Amino acid sequence: MSKNPIIAGLDIGSYATKFLVAKQKPDGRGFEVLGRGISLSEGVRKGVINKRKKTAEVISETIKQAEREAGREITSAYVNINGSHLFCLSSEGLVSVSRADQKISEQDLERVIEAAKTFSIPSNKEIIEVIPQEYIVDDQSGISEPLGLQGIRMEVKILAVGGFTPYIDNTSEAIIEAGLEVGDMFLDPSASAKTVLDDQEKELGVAVVDLGAATTSIAVFEEGEMIHTAVLPIGVNNIRNDIAIGLRISIDAAENILEKMGSHILGEATSRRKAFDAPGGEEITFKEKELKEIAKARVNEIFELVDKELEEIDRSGLLPAGIVITGGGAKLDHLVDFVKCKTELPVRIGAPTDFYPSQEDPSLSVVCGLVKLGLEAEEGRGLFDFKFGGGLGKKIKKIFKIFIP
Repeated sequence: MSKNPIIAGLDIGSYATKFLVAKQKPDGRGFEVLGRGISLSEGVRKGVINKRKKTAEVISETIKQAEREAGREITSAYVNINGSHLFCLSSEGLVSVSRADQKISEQDLERVIEAAKTFSIPSNKEIIEVIPQEYIVDDQSGISEPLGLQGIRMEVKILAVGGFTPYIDNTSEAIIEAGLEVGDMFLDPSASAKTVLDDQEKELGVAVVDLGAATTSIAVFEEGEMIHTAVLPIGVNNIRNDIAIGLRISIDAAENILEKMGSHILGEATSRRKAFDAPGGEEITFKEKELKEIAKARVNEIFELVDKELEEIDRSGLLPAGIVITGGGAKLDHLVDFVKCKTELPVRIGAPTDFYPSQEDPSLSVVCGLVKLGLEAEEGRGLFDFKFGGGLGKKIKKIFKIFIP
Protein backbone atom coordinates (compact mmCIF):
# COMPACT_ATOMS: atom_id res chain seq x y z
CA MET A 1 0.00 0.00 0.00
CA SER A 2 1.27 3.52 -0.82
CA LYS A 3 2.22 5.79 2.03
CA ASN A 4 -0.69 8.20 1.38
CA PRO A 5 -3.38 6.20 -0.42
CA ILE A 6 -6.27 7.96 -2.12
CA ILE A 7 -9.51 7.05 -0.31
CA ALA A 8 -13.07 7.56 -1.57
CA GLY A 9 -16.25 7.59 0.49
CA LEU A 10 -19.77 7.16 -0.93
CA ASP A 11 -22.74 8.27 1.19
CA ILE A 12 -26.07 7.18 -0.35
CA GLY A 13 -28.65 9.24 1.50
CA SER A 14 -32.40 9.56 1.15
CA TYR A 15 -32.05 13.19 0.02
CA ALA A 16 -28.57 13.42 -1.49
CA THR A 17 -25.78 11.14 -2.69
CA LYS A 18 -22.26 12.35 -1.83
CA PHE A 19 -18.87 11.16 -3.06
CA LEU A 20 -15.62 12.40 -1.52
CA VAL A 21 -12.07 11.67 -2.70
CA ALA A 22 -9.26 12.50 -0.29
CA LYS A 23 -5.86 11.49 1.01
CA GLN A 24 -4.20 11.93 4.37
CA LYS A 25 -1.88 14.94 4.57
CA PRO A 26 1.86 14.08 4.70
CA ASP A 27 2.10 15.16 8.34
CA GLY A 28 -0.84 12.87 9.23
CA ARG A 29 -2.91 15.79 10.50
CA GLY A 30 -6.12 15.75 8.54
CA PHE A 31 -7.07 15.03 4.94
CA GLU A 32 -6.60 16.83 1.66
CA VAL A 33 -9.81 16.81 -0.39
CA LEU A 34 -9.08 16.04 -4.04
CA GLY A 35 -12.63 15.95 -5.40
CA ARG A 36 -16.27 15.99 -4.36
CA GLY A 37 -19.60 15.20 -5.99
CA ILE A 38 -23.13 15.79 -4.70
CA SER A 39 -26.40 14.83 -6.44
CA LEU A 40 -30.03 14.57 -5.42
CA SER A 41 -30.81 10.93 -4.67
CA GLU A 42 -33.27 8.83 -6.62
CA GLY A 43 -34.59 5.37 -5.82
CA VAL A 44 -33.80 5.65 -2.09
CA ARG A 45 -36.53 5.54 0.56
CA LYS A 46 -35.76 5.94 4.27
CA GLY A 47 -32.13 5.04 3.72
CA VAL A 48 -32.88 1.91 1.67
CA ILE A 49 -32.41 1.51 -2.09
CA ASN A 50 -35.69 0.41 -3.68
CA LYS A 51 -35.01 1.34 -7.32
CA ARG A 52 -31.53 0.06 -8.02
CA LYS A 53 -31.16 1.28 -11.61
CA LYS A 54 -32.08 4.89 -10.79
CA THR A 55 -29.77 4.89 -7.78
CA ALA A 56 -26.92 3.46 -9.89
CA GLU A 57 -27.36 6.30 -12.39
CA VAL A 58 -27.18 8.92 -9.62
CA ILE A 59 -24.10 7.26 -8.12
CA SER A 60 -22.40 7.20 -11.53
CA GLU A 61 -23.07 10.92 -12.10
CA THR A 62 -21.87 11.80 -8.61
CA ILE A 63 -18.63 9.86 -9.12
CA LYS A 64 -18.01 11.68 -12.42
CA GLN A 65 -18.34 15.04 -10.67
CA ALA A 66 -15.68 14.06 -8.14
CA GLU A 67 -13.41 12.49 -10.77
CA ARG A 68 -13.47 15.68 -12.89
CA GLU A 69 -12.48 17.72 -9.84
CA ALA A 70 -9.82 15.23 -8.73
CA GLY A 71 -8.45 14.75 -12.25
CA ARG A 72 -8.32 10.98 -11.92
CA GLU A 73 -10.46 7.85 -12.19
CA ILE A 74 -11.74 6.31 -8.97
CA THR A 75 -12.39 2.57 -9.01
CA SER A 76 -13.40 1.73 -5.42
CA ALA A 77 -14.98 3.38 -2.40
CA TYR A 78 -16.05 2.80 1.18
CA VAL A 79 -19.82 2.90 1.44
CA ASN A 80 -22.46 3.57 4.09
CA ILE A 81 -25.34 1.27 4.99
CA ASN A 82 -28.46 2.79 6.51
CA GLY A 83 -32.13 2.09 7.24
CA SER A 84 -34.37 0.98 10.08
CA HIS A 85 -33.77 -2.68 9.12
CA LEU A 86 -30.46 -2.46 10.98
CA PHE A 87 -30.34 -4.15 14.38
CA CYS A 88 -27.82 -4.83 17.12
CA LEU A 89 -27.37 -7.60 19.67
CA SER A 90 -24.86 -8.49 22.36
CA SER A 91 -22.98 -11.75 22.72
CA GLU A 92 -20.07 -13.29 24.66
CA GLY A 93 -17.34 -15.80 23.88
CA LEU A 94 -14.86 -17.79 25.98
CA VAL A 95 -11.66 -19.67 25.01
CA SER A 96 -8.57 -21.07 26.70
CA VAL A 97 -5.28 -19.38 25.83
CA SER A 98 -3.49 -21.73 23.42
CA ARG A 99 0.23 -20.91 23.79
CA ALA A 100 2.42 -22.83 26.21
CA ASP A 101 3.74 -19.58 27.71
CA GLN A 102 0.08 -18.50 28.23
CA LYS A 103 0.56 -15.25 26.29
CA ILE A 104 -2.50 -14.18 24.30
CA SER A 105 -1.87 -14.33 20.54
CA GLU A 106 -3.67 -13.01 17.48
CA GLN A 107 -5.03 -16.52 16.95
CA ASP A 108 -6.56 -16.45 20.43
CA LEU A 109 -8.24 -13.13 19.59
CA GLU A 110 -9.66 -14.61 16.40
CA ARG A 111 -10.89 -17.70 18.25
CA VAL A 112 -12.64 -15.78 21.03
CA ILE A 113 -14.40 -13.53 18.49
CA GLU A 114 -15.53 -16.64 16.59
CA ALA A 115 -16.80 -18.10 19.86
CA ALA A 116 -18.84 -14.94 20.48
CA LYS A 117 -20.37 -15.26 17.01
CA THR A 118 -22.06 -18.55 17.78
CA PHE A 119 -25.62 -17.21 17.74
CA SER A 120 -28.41 -17.69 15.25
CA ILE A 121 -30.24 -15.10 13.20
CA PRO A 122 -32.77 -15.57 10.36
CA SER A 123 -31.24 -16.65 7.06
CA ASN A 124 -32.34 -13.41 5.36
CA LYS A 125 -30.28 -11.28 7.77
CA GLU A 126 -26.54 -10.85 8.16
CA ILE A 127 -24.01 -9.29 10.48
CA ILE A 128 -22.23 -6.19 9.15
CA GLU A 129 -20.03 -5.12 12.05
CA VAL A 130 -18.68 -6.96 15.08
CA ILE A 131 -17.38 -4.59 17.75
CA PRO A 132 -15.45 -6.04 20.71
CA GLN A 133 -16.50 -4.04 23.77
CA GLU A 134 -14.50 -5.64 26.55
CA TYR A 135 -12.06 -8.50 27.11
CA ILE A 136 -11.84 -10.44 30.37
CA VAL A 137 -8.63 -12.34 31.15
CA ASP A 138 -8.76 -14.72 34.12
CA ASP A 139 -11.73 -12.81 35.58
CA GLN A 140 -9.95 -9.46 35.21
CA SER A 141 -12.43 -7.27 33.31
CA GLY A 142 -12.16 -3.92 31.54
CA ILE A 143 -9.34 -4.92 29.16
CA SER A 144 -9.43 -3.34 25.69
CA GLU A 145 -6.14 -4.66 24.22
CA PRO A 146 -5.33 -8.16 25.51
CA LEU A 147 -2.71 -9.07 22.88
CA GLY A 148 0.48 -10.23 24.63
CA LEU A 149 -1.06 -10.41 28.11
CA GLN A 150 -0.58 -13.62 30.10
CA GLY A 151 -3.56 -15.69 31.18
CA ILE A 152 -5.25 -19.08 31.16
CA ARG A 153 -8.64 -18.13 29.72
CA MET A 154 -10.05 -15.17 27.86
CA GLU A 155 -13.59 -13.90 27.41
CA VAL A 156 -14.97 -11.19 25.12
CA LYS A 157 -18.19 -9.19 25.06
CA ILE A 158 -19.19 -7.99 21.60
CA LEU A 159 -21.82 -5.81 19.96
CA ALA A 160 -22.91 -7.33 16.65
CA VAL A 161 -24.75 -5.08 14.19
CA GLY A 162 -26.64 -6.53 11.25
CA GLY A 163 -29.28 -5.88 8.65
CA PHE A 164 -31.68 -7.33 6.08
CA THR A 165 -29.60 -9.15 3.44
CA PRO A 166 -31.70 -8.16 0.36
CA TYR A 167 -31.28 -4.47 1.24
CA ILE A 168 -27.54 -4.89 1.76
CA ASP A 169 -27.22 -6.79 -1.53
CA ASN A 170 -29.24 -4.12 -3.33
CA THR A 171 -26.78 -1.48 -2.16
CA SER A 172 -23.79 -3.51 -3.35
CA GLU A 173 -25.38 -4.23 -6.72
CA ALA A 174 -26.30 -0.56 -7.34
CA ILE A 175 -22.71 0.48 -6.65
CA ILE A 176 -21.31 -2.22 -8.91
CA GLU A 177 -23.75 -1.18 -11.69
CA ALA A 178 -22.36 2.33 -11.33
CA GLY A 179 -18.91 0.93 -12.14
CA LEU A 180 -17.47 1.11 -8.65
CA GLU A 181 -15.94 -1.58 -6.44
CA VAL A 182 -17.10 -1.74 -2.81
CA GLY A 183 -14.06 -1.55 -0.55
CA ASP A 184 -16.16 -2.18 2.55
CA MET A 185 -19.45 -1.12 4.14
CA PHE A 186 -19.86 0.81 7.38
CA LEU A 187 -22.92 1.83 9.35
CA ASP A 188 -24.11 5.42 9.03
CA PRO A 189 -23.73 6.12 12.77
CA SER A 190 -20.25 4.54 12.81
CA ALA A 191 -19.14 6.88 10.03
CA SER A 192 -20.69 9.96 11.64
CA ALA A 193 -19.15 9.12 15.01
CA LYS A 194 -15.70 8.70 13.49
CA THR A 195 -15.56 12.30 12.37
CA VAL A 196 -17.59 14.25 14.98
CA LEU A 197 -16.68 12.62 18.31
CA ASP A 198 -13.40 12.87 20.19
CA ASP A 199 -11.83 10.19 22.35
CA GLN A 200 -12.76 11.90 25.61
CA GLU A 201 -16.45 12.03 24.68
CA LYS A 202 -16.45 8.35 23.74
CA GLU A 203 -14.75 7.49 27.02
CA LEU A 204 -17.12 9.50 29.22
CA GLY A 205 -20.36 8.47 27.51
CA VAL A 206 -21.96 10.20 24.52
CA ALA A 207 -24.64 9.71 21.87
CA VAL A 208 -24.18 10.89 18.30
CA VAL A 209 -27.52 11.60 16.59
CA ASP A 210 -27.41 11.93 12.79
CA LEU A 211 -30.57 13.82 11.81
CA GLY A 212 -31.11 13.12 8.11
CA ALA A 213 -33.85 13.72 5.58
CA ALA A 214 -35.77 10.47 6.13
CA THR A 215 -33.93 8.69 8.95
CA THR A 216 -32.33 9.52 12.28
CA SER A 217 -29.44 7.29 13.33
CA ILE A 218 -28.07 6.94 16.84
CA ALA A 219 -24.82 5.54 18.20
CA VAL A 220 -24.02 5.47 21.92
CA PHE A 221 -20.46 5.20 23.23
CA GLU A 222 -19.06 4.51 26.67
CA GLU A 223 -15.53 3.68 27.84
CA GLY A 224 -14.33 4.21 24.29
CA GLU A 225 -16.60 1.66 22.59
CA MET A 226 -19.97 1.66 20.89
CA ILE A 227 -22.56 0.08 23.18
CA HIS A 228 -25.74 0.65 21.16
CA THR A 229 -26.94 1.77 17.75
CA ALA A 230 -30.30 2.22 16.03
CA VAL A 231 -31.83 3.85 12.96
CA LEU A 232 -35.25 5.51 13.28
CA PRO A 233 -37.45 5.82 10.14
CA ILE A 234 -38.10 9.52 10.74
CA GLY A 235 -36.26 12.68 9.73
CA VAL A 236 -36.46 16.27 8.50
CA ASN A 237 -38.76 15.29 5.61
CA ASN A 238 -41.43 14.49 8.20
CA ILE A 239 -41.43 18.15 9.23
CA ARG A 240 -42.12 19.12 5.61
CA ASN A 241 -44.92 16.55 5.36
CA ASP A 242 -46.47 17.83 8.60
CA ILE A 243 -46.39 21.39 7.29
CA ALA A 244 -48.17 20.30 4.11
CA ILE A 245 -50.91 18.58 6.14
CA GLY A 246 -51.17 21.24 8.84
CA LEU A 247 -51.37 24.19 6.45
CA ARG A 248 -53.31 22.23 3.79
CA ILE A 249 -50.80 22.98 1.05
CA SER A 250 -48.85 20.93 -1.48
CA ILE A 251 -45.59 19.13 -0.66
CA ASP A 252 -43.75 21.47 -3.06
CA ALA A 253 -45.15 24.52 -1.25
CA ALA A 254 -44.21 23.02 2.13
CA GLU A 255 -40.70 22.32 0.83
CA ASN A 256 -40.46 25.95 -0.31
CA ILE A 257 -41.51 27.24 3.11
CA LEU A 258 -39.10 24.92 4.92
CA GLU A 259 -36.20 26.02 2.70
CA LYS A 260 -36.90 29.72 3.30
CA MET A 261 -37.79 29.50 7.00
CA GLY A 262 -36.22 26.22 8.03
CA SER A 263 -33.21 27.57 9.88
CA HIS A 264 -35.49 29.63 12.16
CA ILE A 265 -38.35 27.17 12.52
CA LEU A 266 -37.59 26.26 16.16
CA GLY A 267 -37.17 29.83 17.38
CA GLU A 268 -39.60 32.02 19.27
CA ALA A 269 -42.89 32.45 17.40
CA THR A 270 -45.08 35.52 17.03
CA SER A 271 -48.73 35.74 16.10
CA ARG A 272 -48.04 37.72 12.93
CA ARG A 273 -48.97 36.29 9.57
CA LYS A 274 -46.46 35.24 6.94
CA ALA A 275 -46.93 35.20 3.17
CA PHE A 276 -45.05 33.01 0.70
CA ASP A 277 -45.29 32.58 -3.04
CA ALA A 278 -45.90 28.89 -3.68
CA PRO A 279 -44.80 27.07 -6.85
CA GLY A 280 -47.31 27.97 -9.55
CA GLY A 281 -47.69 31.57 -8.37
CA GLU A 282 -50.19 30.95 -5.55
CA GLU A 283 -49.68 33.08 -2.43
CA ILE A 284 -49.88 31.19 0.86
CA THR A 285 -50.50 32.95 4.15
CA PHE A 286 -50.30 31.45 7.63
CA LYS A 287 -49.55 32.37 11.21
CA GLU A 288 -45.89 32.01 12.12
CA LYS A 289 -46.90 30.52 15.47
CA GLU A 290 -48.92 27.77 13.76
CA LEU A 291 -46.00 26.81 11.51
CA LYS A 292 -43.50 26.64 14.36
CA GLU A 293 -45.82 24.59 16.55
CA ILE A 294 -46.07 22.02 13.73
CA ALA A 295 -42.28 21.82 13.38
CA LYS A 296 -41.58 21.70 17.11
CA ALA A 297 -44.05 18.84 17.59
CA ARG A 298 -42.20 16.68 15.06
CA VAL A 299 -38.70 17.50 16.37
CA ASN A 300 -39.98 16.77 19.87
CA GLU A 301 -41.19 13.36 18.66
CA ILE A 302 -37.83 12.56 17.07
CA PHE A 303 -35.95 13.23 20.29
CA GLU A 304 -38.55 11.37 22.35
CA LEU A 305 -37.67 8.32 20.21
CA VAL A 306 -33.96 9.03 20.72
CA ASP A 307 -34.51 9.16 24.48
CA LYS A 308 -36.47 5.91 24.29
CA GLU A 309 -33.40 4.25 22.77
CA LEU A 310 -31.31 5.62 25.63
CA GLU A 311 -33.84 4.32 28.16
CA GLU A 312 -33.51 0.81 26.67
CA ILE A 313 -29.84 0.75 27.66
CA ASP A 314 -30.35 2.69 30.93
CA ARG A 315 -28.56 5.80 29.68
CA SER A 316 -31.41 8.33 29.55
CA GLY A 317 -30.08 11.51 31.18
CA LEU A 318 -26.88 9.67 32.13
CA LEU A 319 -24.37 10.55 29.39
CA PRO A 320 -21.73 12.94 30.80
CA ALA A 321 -20.65 14.09 27.32
CA GLY A 322 -24.28 14.44 26.27
CA ILE A 323 -25.54 14.41 22.69
CA VAL A 324 -23.72 15.43 19.51
CA ILE A 325 -26.12 16.21 16.67
CA THR A 326 -24.98 16.00 13.06
CA GLY A 327 -26.48 15.43 9.60
CA GLY A 328 -28.40 17.89 7.44
CA GLY A 329 -31.06 18.41 10.11
CA ALA A 330 -28.41 19.76 12.50
CA LYS A 331 -28.53 23.05 10.58
CA LEU A 332 -31.86 23.98 12.17
CA ASP A 333 -31.31 27.08 14.29
CA HIS A 334 -32.15 26.81 18.00
CA LEU A 335 -31.91 23.00 17.77
CA VAL A 336 -29.23 22.81 20.49
CA ASP A 337 -31.33 24.73 23.03
CA PHE A 338 -34.43 22.74 22.07
CA VAL A 339 -32.71 19.36 22.61
CA LYS A 340 -30.98 20.51 25.82
CA CYS A 341 -34.37 21.36 27.27
CA LYS A 342 -35.84 18.07 26.06
CA THR A 343 -33.08 15.70 27.23
CA GLU A 344 -31.49 17.66 30.10
CA LEU A 345 -28.07 16.76 28.67
CA PRO A 346 -25.18 18.76 27.20
CA VAL A 347 -25.76 19.18 23.44
CA ARG A 348 -23.57 20.41 20.60
CA ILE A 349 -23.52 20.31 16.79
CA GLY A 350 -20.87 18.07 15.20
CA ALA A 351 -19.24 18.51 11.78
CA PRO A 352 -15.97 17.39 10.11
CA THR A 353 -13.08 19.67 11.08
CA ASP A 354 -9.90 18.09 9.72
CA PHE A 355 -10.52 18.12 5.95
CA TYR A 356 -8.91 20.73 3.68
CA PRO A 357 -10.41 22.65 1.92
CA SER A 358 -12.89 22.79 4.80
CA GLN A 359 -15.85 20.38 4.76
CA GLU A 360 -17.23 21.76 8.02
CA ASP A 361 -20.85 20.96 7.23
CA PRO A 362 -22.91 18.54 9.39
CA SER A 363 -24.46 17.01 6.26
CA LEU A 364 -20.97 15.79 5.22
CA SER A 365 -20.21 13.90 8.45
CA VAL A 366 -21.00 10.45 7.05
CA VAL A 367 -19.01 10.79 3.81
CA CYS A 368 -16.00 12.25 5.67
CA GLY A 369 -16.26 9.50 8.28
CA LEU A 370 -16.23 6.88 5.52
CA VAL A 371 -12.91 8.28 4.25
CA LYS A 372 -11.43 8.01 7.75
CA LEU A 373 -12.71 4.47 8.27
CA GLY A 374 -11.51 3.55 4.79
CA LEU A 375 -7.99 4.68 5.61
CA GLU A 376 -8.01 2.56 8.78
CA ALA A 377 -9.24 -0.45 6.81
CA GLU A 378 -6.46 -0.05 4.25
CA GLU A 379 -3.88 0.27 6.99
CA GLY A 380 -5.17 -2.95 8.55
CA ARG A 381 -6.60 -1.32 11.64
CA GLY A 382 -10.00 -2.22 12.99
CA LEU A 383 -13.01 -0.03 13.55
CA PHE A 384 -12.53 2.58 16.30
CA ASP A 385 -8.74 2.09 16.50
CA PHE A 386 -8.47 -1.61 17.37
CA LYS A 387 -4.74 -2.30 17.28
CA PHE A 388 -4.53 -6.04 16.86
CA GLY A 389 -1.68 -6.09 14.33
CA GLY A 390 -1.61 -8.13 11.13
CA GLY A 391 -4.95 -6.77 9.96
CA LEU A 392 -7.06 -8.69 12.46
CA GLY A 393 -9.24 -5.66 13.04
CA LYS A 394 -10.14 -5.66 9.37
CA LYS A 395 -10.88 -9.39 9.46
CA ILE A 396 -13.33 -8.82 12.33
CA LYS A 397 -14.95 -5.89 10.52
CA LYS A 398 -15.51 -7.76 7.24
CA ILE A 399 -19.09 -8.77 6.47
CA PHE A 400 -19.95 -12.36 7.31
CA LYS A 401 -23.22 -14.29 7.31
CA ILE A 402 -24.67 -16.48 10.04
CA PHE A 403 -27.40 -18.95 9.17
CA ILE A 404 -29.76 -20.89 11.40
CA PRO A 405 -28.49 -24.49 11.63
